[in-house]
Amino acid sequence: MKNSIIILLLAVVFIFSGCNKRLETKSDTTTLEEVLKEEAKIKQDLRVANDSLYSALNAMFKGNLDPMNALWLHSDNITDMGPFGGRLTGWDSVRAEFKKEAAMKFDGKIICKDLHVYAGTNMGYTVCNEVGENMSADGKPVSVSHRATNIFQLIGGQWKLVHHQTDFSVNLENAVDPSAKK
Repeated sequence: MKNSIIILLLAVVFIFSGCNKRLETKSDTTTLEEVLKEEAKIKQDLRVANDSLYSALNAMFKGNLDPMNALWLHSDNITDMGPFGGRLTGWDSVRAEFKKEAAMKFDGKIICKDLHVYAGTNMGYTVCNEVGENMSADGKPVSVSHRATNIFQLIGGQWKLVHHQTDFSVNLENAVDPSAKK
């Protein structure tokens, strides 16, 4: 377990070590104020993309997958490690899981609290606590509270989600109708 965490941390450092190249290589005439303004704009754009994720999740809880389909990068390299455990790799797997989850119609709402944003020039991430409530298969409220990390990549001027990870949620796992998980 300890080795896995170290490997994950090294991978994150490697991925993001090149994220600020554009800022570092600007001409000598670029002022600190201009660099800070650009970084603030990128952070704001990432906040908007992150807000779109939580709107998309809430739409999915009602059965609407269109916002999730629009937000994610449709690539074999994306990953999702959601509250039900495991890891999904590639858009086909992620989309199939979202389709199952949308069919469950959790009919709840979660929000992102305590947001932290890291802005690179073509990649960035957000870290927050997802809190809210969903409904169980038998219509009872289920509390949602876990940590989340969302990694975005700038593609064609749009921030696309390439990775989403949350803590495993025993509450949600127990709330799902066993036949819906298959």
